[in-house]
Amino acid sequence: MTSRTMRRRLHHGDVGGKKHEHLIGADLDDLNEPLLGNNDDNKANQLQVQTYEDIMYDEKRKENLHWAFLFSNIISEWAQWLARVLLGSGSFIARIWTLPSTTGSGPTKKFLPPLLTPLQEARLRSLQKRLEVPFDGSCLEHQDALRELWRSAYPNRELPGLKSEVWKEMGWQGSDPSTDFRGGGFISLENLIFFAKKYPEAFQNLLNKNEGDRSEWEYPFAVAGINISFMLVQLLELQSGKPTSMSGIRFLEFLSNDELAFDELYCVAFKLMDAHWLAKRASYMEFNEVMKSTRMQLERELSLEDVICVKDLPAYNMLKR
Repeated sequence: MTSRTMRRRLHHGDVGGKKHEHLIGADLDDLNEPLLGNNDDNKANQLQVQTYEDIMYDEKRKENLHWAFLFSNIISEWAQWLARVLLGSGSFIARIWTLPSTTGSGPTKKFLPPLLTPLQEARLRSLQKRLEVPFDGSCLEHQDALRELWRSAYPNRELPGLKSEVWKEMGWQGSDPSTDFRGGGFISLENLIFFAKKYPEAFQNLLNKNEGDRSEWEYPFAVAGINISFMLVQLLELQSGKPTSMSGIRFLEFLSNDELAFDELYCVAFKLMDAHWLAKRASYMEFNEVMKSTRMQLERELSLEDVICVKDLPAYNMLKR
């Protein structure tokens, strides 16, 4: 029989799980021979070429996948870097991102929760953990902290017992300072110690009421310090997850520049409170009113555009007088 017939031979190449078909011509006389086992040179060459092409296709595909994977990683890392740069709390875009809501006005206006950098998140968590620690009069660490405060306040005086009438001279309400902390927690004692060590002259002036025309019924120094710690926690919304007020958001910028920004701001707030006390010629019964006006001025200063750290606050200059 002289006619030639085309028949389909399936040749499988493992390229991406696909099966490739190739049409191979064969004489009818060859039908009894295994299709992959005939000795015809032309057929063998043809199969060899096809197999080589499959291998090259496979290698090319693998190479393309490799480069695609590399490029996707590069693009992902670049996008993450760009997000950190553009959406950091101190950036212009981040400030636009924190769009105000329709409630409130001025410094009390509410904003969307800010996008935090990893550093800000870590420092905010650390500060919030400090806030969770109550003062415990039976804790040796807390007892030692009280003694440290006394030594910082009165370096030339004998250290009294933890329960003594002498503590009233520092502005505690009773003979046992541990009963005055209440909502202030251990951080309020840490704030007082920080103030005494970082700004000893300003601390001593407030402790001893050295400046201004003082009232006959002055505010108690230590208890006032505890109230200032509590006021700052409320103002900065530190116990509500991420702050949404201008003051709280601005404080996060402070925190990215200084891990001890809260302690620094405490010193400023204490000095500012005393300045308001003197300006109002206030007495003990007006202490709450003085605290309100102090908070209002802090809110105004925290809303200033060019303020990026505690030392940029106008009230900070009072610590250096």
